[in-house]
Amino acid sequence: MNAPGLRSRTLILAALFACAFTGLLGRLAYLQTFRHAELAAAAERQYSKTVTIRPKRGPILDRHGNTLAASSAAESLFAQPRRIANPADLARRVALILGEPEGEVRRRLDADRSFVWLRRRLPPLAVQAVRSLGEPGLGLVPETMRFYPNRELAAHVLGFEGVDGVGLEGTERAWDAHLAGAPGKAIVERDALGRDVTTSPLLIKRPTPGAGLSLTIDTTIQYLAERELDAAYWRTSARAAMAVAMDPRTGEILALAVRPTFNPNSFATATGNEWRNRAITDPFEPGSTFKVILAAGALEEGVVKPTDRVYGGNGVITVAGTTIRDWKKYGWLTFSEVLQNSSNIGSIRVGLALGRDRYYRYISDFGFGSPTRIGLPGESRGLVRDPRHWSGLSLATMSIGQEVSVTALQLVAAFGAVANGGRLMQPQVVRAVLDADGRETRAFEPRAIRQVISPETARTLTRLLVNVVAQGTGRVAAIPGYEVAGKTGTAQKLDPATGRYSHAPGVLSFVGFAPADDPRIVMLVLLDEPKNEQWGSEAAAPIFSAIGGEVLRYLGVPPHDTAPVQLVASATTVGSARDEPRRGAEVVSGDEPRRDDPSMPSLAGKTLRQALTALAGRNVEVEIHGRGVVVAQAPPAGEALRGGAVTRLELAPR
Repeated sequence: MNAPGLRSRTLILAALFACAFTGLLGRLAYLQTFRHAELAAAAERQYSKTVTIRPKRGPILDRHGNTLAASSAAESLFAQPRRIANPADLARRVALILGEPEGEVRRRLDADRSFVWLRRRLPPLAVQAVRSLGEPGLGLVPETMRFYPNRELAAHVLGFEGVDGVGLEGTERAWDAHLAGAPGKAIVERDALGRDVTTSPLLIKRPTPGAGLSLTIDTTIQYLAERELDAAYWRTSARAAMAVAMDPRTGEILALAVRPTFNPNSFATATGNEWRNRAITDPFEPGSTFKVILAAGALEEGVVKPTDRVYGGNGVITVAGTTIRDWKKYGWLTFSEVLQNSSNIGSIRVGLALGRDRYYRYISDFGFGSPTRIGLPGESRGLVRDPRHWSGLSLATMSIGQEVSVTALQLVAAFGAVANGGRLMQPQVVRAVLDADGRETRAFEPRAIRQVISPETARTLTRLLVNVVAQGTGRVAAIPGYEVAGKTGTAQKLDPATGRYSHAPGVLSFVGFAPADDPRIVMLVLLDEPKNEQWGSEAAAPIFSAIGGEVLRYLGVPPHDTAPVQLVASATTVGSARDEPRRGAEVVSGDEPRRDDPSMPSLAGKTLRQALTALAGRNVEVEIHGRGVVVAQAPPAGEALRGGAVTRLELAPR
């Protein structure tokens, strides 16, 4: 073989090797540079599993700081099936600890996977039992467990947390972003270097605890409402029952009880029917309680005065070719007696005089047909049709609370407006957001939506509602020692088979407030289709009396033989419909007993609500200027206060 040929072949071979080497280098550079992250992640997935560590969820407290929902440390059990030598034997032992069928545990342990959950949030005894097994294919990850110490109490307000740490109903769902915090991460099985991580996962990101909430709910009032409502629910075999109590001065919900109910600690054993917060999700025809809205509009517009006489038609009236009958035959009645005796014919005549457009305006202004925006999931706006779509009969039937649907919360808020001098307040269930140390980071002050009727009309209507309880259909709602204003309601339901109203008991209710001259509580009680009651005056009114009497005594409201204390505050305390300051003064009441200390307290930095609470019982008049927290006060802290003295508070944003 000649030398030139050998050299040529050598050069060609060297060139081929060079090309191959260059290609390998290029491929290596491509993999290392452009696909490094992808391949590294794939390798990590083969040797390790990243597990999300749920943070400690923020607590939910009542208005006095009592715990309604909290989280405690727990551990969750996982398995690494590929590292288990004897799945059958381990399944038998684990099933005994978990209290689950052996076959179900065996199915998960036989999975061709590197990681499976066996049980989230184990109780402490189960954790000890798992550790005693000494099985390298099992591991525990620290998590938190949500618990509700009062079981069913306020369940529909609170809701519950799901298995994956997400709020699924109620406040837990509505405020999930605040309560949940930020999750952490841990590596289980083996890391990228092949090191074993079994029972002690490698924490790579620490979870951040969630914020807490302070609710407007008062645990004591909630308990009183639930106790009486529960007894009536079972006694009457009702389809459902509700009781909603609100402070009419602020719009704060003090209690919201619903039956049927559930235990949020074991929510999975309940049904959606039991989870549902019917007070905001289920609209109903209000019946005679809606006559109060008609009366408010008619009095405000001057269509009728309490002493004006209205003809009851001996219990019969014909409108748009349809004959409507009253529950009792009445002749001439004063308008006060129309409301007192809940006359349907008298109400219809007043409604026809008020007219379609004006009546619709008051219905809307009282908040019907719109959600209250209380901030809980699933709220219904009810049903109020535009007047353009009313039939010739609509005005008459809506005057007696038919052909319109409302929620329990809407009705309570509307009666609260009558109790609050005609001012409709925003219903509120959350008072403040709390940090990890329980300090308020964001407070929610009472907010007025609009002035629906004048204070004079509200006072007149209140006296008419007092007569309903003192002499009319609401007698059983009376509370000894206190003057009660309210209205009964007995609403029939449409029968789907006939398209007509059924004669069977439908929605029986009572809505009222007390004390009538200085209301501290407005409350609705409702029974849906009770089996052995027929009238709201028989079924719902006694429950109102039982709850209301205990609540007023609990709040320290003196009976009528003790004069209440009144605080006079500038209208800027809660604002007008457009949040414009107005001149003049209005009554903001406090009924607390007189305190022993007659001196002016220090109010700097307090919210308006806190300041009024501190001054309640000192027999002073308060002038309030601005919004926010107290930045200046006169007289200064520590100065003696005379009875009837005027104090001045300057408020500014935080």
